[in-house]
Amino acid sequence: MNDCQCSKLVSVIMPMHNSESYVREAIDSVLAQTYQKWELIVVDDASTDHSRSIVEEYACRDNRVRLLINDAPVGMPYSPRNYGIKHANGDYIAFLDSDDVWLPNKLEEQLPLFNNSRVAVVFSDYEKINERGCREGRCVKTPRSVNYSKLLYSNVIGNLTGIFDVKKVGKVYFQPIHHEDYAFWLSILKKGFIASSTQHTHALYRVRDNSVSSRKILVASWQWGIYRDIEKISFWKSCCYFLVYAFKAFKKGLI
Repeated sequence: MNDCQCSKLVSVIMPMHNSESYVREAIDSVLAQTYQKWELIVVDDASTDHSRSIVEEYACRDNRVRLLINDAPVGMPYSPRNYGIKHANGDYIAFLDSDDVWLPNKLEEQLPLFNNSRVAVVFSDYEKINERGCREGRCVKTPRSVNYSKLLYSNVIGNLTGIFDVKKVGKVYFQPIHHEDYAFWLSILKKGFIASSTQHTHALYRVRDNSVSSRKILVASWQWGIYRDIEKISFWKSCCYFLVYAFKAFKKGLI
């Protein structure tokens, strides 16, 4: 990593709702990063457990950790993420949900990929863990790079691994829809940039019994809505994209 990159700030946005069982591990994984120039913005979204007090402990010990309270909670992740983005100061913005985990070299290995002027997004492979945090080698592999057209076939950018360059694309916000992360990455690449992967596992994605990703039929309907309502793709082209998406989603679900 060159000297210029070492001086750049990464804003990490962490939405939180009733995450007292997991948020310590999530925050610790940011603290453990080998790249240390970051700010962690935890946005509480109407938690009723002890999540806030846990984050406050960290904020008292490390001034890079900030706790914000979402002033308009709607029960969907786009809202606290957007609130965090609004208050972010970083040259880059990354995302980590309060029940997921980064591995220590994530930021250090991702940032050099932004040296390519065409790269506005960097992402990585990730590993699925169960609700108790057990690792079982269930790794989701990613392609070396994708552009807008390729991303239409499948969302290969795990949101917990994604990071974007604010200097290249400005601050980008999530839309108030379901499957908002997919539409978010599409909106960046639609500007003509590409997303590049480290092709190394840099994060652990916790699969919970009540997680959105476990409701496959519902998620599929959201995918269709993005093709037709957000991207305004014709019916038949949407069908082609959707068939490839469904096949790849099935394969990913087997991991």
